[in-house]
Amino acid sequence: MIRLSAIVFSSISWLFLPQHNLLAADLSKKPDSWFLGEEGRQSMDHLLSWQSDHGDWPKNKDTTTKAYSGDRKKLQGTFDNGATTGELRALARAFTLTGDARYEKAFLKGFDHILEAQYANGGWPQYFPLRKGCYTHITFNDNCMVRLLELLQTATTAKEFSFLDANRRDKAKKAIERGIDCILKCQVIIKGTSTVWCAQHDAVTLAPAKARSYELASLSGSESAGILKFLMGLSNPSPEGIRAVKAGVTWFESAKIEGTRIENINGDRKVTKDESAPPVWARFYEIETNRPFFCDRDGVPKYNLEEIGSERRNGYAWYGNWGSSLANAYAKWPHR
Repeated sequence: MIRLSAIVFSSISWLFLPQHNLLAADLSKKPDSWFLGEEGRQSMDHLLSWQSDHGDWPKNKDTTTKAYSGDRKKLQGTFDNGATTGELRALARAFTLTGDARYEKAFLKGFDHILEAQYANGGWPQYFPLRKGCYTHITFNDNCMVRLLELLQTATTAKEFSFLDANRRDKAKKAIERGIDCILKCQVIIKGTSTVWCAQHDAVTLAPAKARSYELASLSGSESAGILKFLMGLSNPSPEGIRAVKAGVTWFESAKIEGTRIENINGDRKVTKDESAPPVWARFYEIETNRPFFCDRDGVPKYNLEEIGSERRNGYAWYGNWGSSLANAYAKWPHR
């Protein structure tokens, strides 16, 4: 068990990932009457205007309260930061309730785009068509790949997706199988022991890969928790999947950090020792040593949060309670 500068946050809202302006993800939770009313129709019209020519939506945008009015050639969709999946869920619900053919057409375009974007090995990039650089990596970051798989799973079972034809359902099921296989193959093995995952993996070799300058190849406390909870949610996991979950949960126990609290004081994160603080986990761990680290934009790893500059120290989710929610899920998992 790791026992060093762990943290408990004074504000639970920034314990997890940075907040993204993704109101579309909440639309599918609206009551039926909302979709049938004027407010719902206007919101869905706005959402339609933000769909790119490829079928996806841009990230970090409110696609629901105001129509897109810019140059459509500059409208660039992605699967990153929660984009596209929320819009598609809302469209499926809206079409089921209203029968508006525009919603079905937009949904199918986006759904087909997701299927087309999947690599043969089962992974997904951040953007499709592919963009040069780290964007081509298989992206677990911010639960990107997990969200896509969850959408495909829902599309094969939920009643609001009943309009999907048999061919698309079959393609979705096969995409899910490939995606799960990719996840299992990406699990990092260190000296013969399976651990967890990097936030992104090379699209060809499946090895842990660097993304932005401060996102080095590493073991991820955040994304790995999401992957493990996804695997635990499978109704009929394979023996390989069960072993992967057990190994991942074991790693989380070994990577648990205890004994320190971090507080947001005058807009700055401060680390103090506190033996009463509940455990937390780092966003990144060195692959060979399992040691938590932090990075500025210079890409040089540091081993104390205070060693990096204010901009990255306060602008990134370096710690979280990801392992606690994972442990709660694992305690209820019938295959444990």
